[in-house]
Amino acid sequence: MAQTISQLKQRSGSFDWGHSVELDDVRGEVAIVGIGETEYSGPSDRNAKDMALAAVAAAIADAGLKPQDIDGLMISPGISDQLTPEDFRQHFQVTQDIWFSQEGGAMIWGATCAHTAAHAIRARKARNIVNVFAVDWATARARGTGTPGDWHASEPMKAGFELPYGWFPQPLYFATFMHRHMHEFGTTDEQLAQLPLTFRRHANTHDGAVMNARTMSLEEYLARPMLADPFRVEDCCLISDGAGAFVMCAAERAKDCPHPQVVVEGVGRGCIDGAPYISQQKKLTATPQTFAAPWAYAMADCSAQDLDVIAVYDCFSGTALMQIEDMGFCEKGEGGAFVEGNRLHASRPRSQGGIPCNTHGGLLSHAYVLGIAHVIELVRQLRGTAQNQVDDVQLAAYAGFTADEGATMILSNRC
Repeated sequence: MAQTISQLKQRSGSFDWGHSVELDDVRGEVAIVGIGETEYSGPSDRNAKDMALAAVAAAIADAGLKPQDIDGLMISPGISDQLTPEDFRQHFQVTQDIWFSQEGGAMIWGATCAHTAAHAIRARKARNIVNVFAVDWATARARGTGTPGDWHASEPMKAGFELPYGWFPQPLYFATFMHRHMHEFGTTDEQLAQLPLTFRRHANTHDGAVMNARTMSLEEYLARPMLADPFRVEDCCLISDGAGAFVMCAAERAKDCPHPQVVVEGVGRGCIDGAPYISQQKKLTATPQTFAAPWAYAMADCSAQDLDVIAVYDCFSGTALMQIEDMGFCEKGEGGAFVEGNRLHASRPRSQGGIPCNTHGGLLSHAYVLGIAHVIELVRQLRGTAQNQVDDVQLAAYAGFTADEGATMILSNRC
């Protein structure tokens, strides 16, 4: 891999708007052996920690383990009410030491947590690590006590130089980028619609999806008023309550667990220079997946063409479209044409020219839990137990996103 990494460094250095984060090779070291989640919903009066504990309990049981077997805990940074080792010990009435990291949870860390976990396992800091993420934002918003846009409104530079000019909140950020994509490449409303329509179809046949019972046609989509041109409401993620978790251990030990092992083959991470101010990004029609995906592919010794199913962070439809381009499934600007013809639907596997995407419904139609459910869905696809199961899945990729950073994790069901 050394020569490939050298080539990646040269490639990254040729861009003036972002770069790859150098990650050492962890291929085949870590496996995901247990998954768990709560019900996903709108306002529910549930709190984040209770939901996180429920998801963790389910993931531990799914792995065939007991709470006293868990000696590692990973959560996301900067998100309130996430679990601590003290919460874990108190709830499960255990006393063991627990290695703790805030380089986990969801978003980009839903991918890079595997790399961090590999190092903890190598150093014998932990053997069984649970990664968990929970939000009660639907309940908080209903109470008027919090929204995902609060951080943006309170960040000093954004509050002083973006918000006064009307560039707030997130739908306007990403509508600006998608509008530029349409201007540069001729992407149409009908092409953009293929993402929310496909993800909604997946949600309609997934029992756990918030939008399970709400169908949508192209005609209905086009008749909806603009929220922030070119986005309609259906192009924007849900706001949800819910939690998900997964357990990781050394791949060599995963063979003793109840389910077919799901092995981490590659991890990549990319950053926009000048982050977190995406208003200053020099390349409005691209995402940090430009720098994350190639690194993950190199580590896994694969390419986009080898993947059977993907789960892409879809806070907005346009964000998912651009990441699909940046992951190498088509050339930049060709994403609109690429997603036509049911190419992203679970019924069109790679053998038929498709690349099934967000087969649970994604953030747009399943639930807004910031990517943790995306990883859980891929584990189910690789186990062969997904509700919208794709034929012959052997290799999958999760694309995480935080606007200024992107991450890619490649998973396989190799024995």
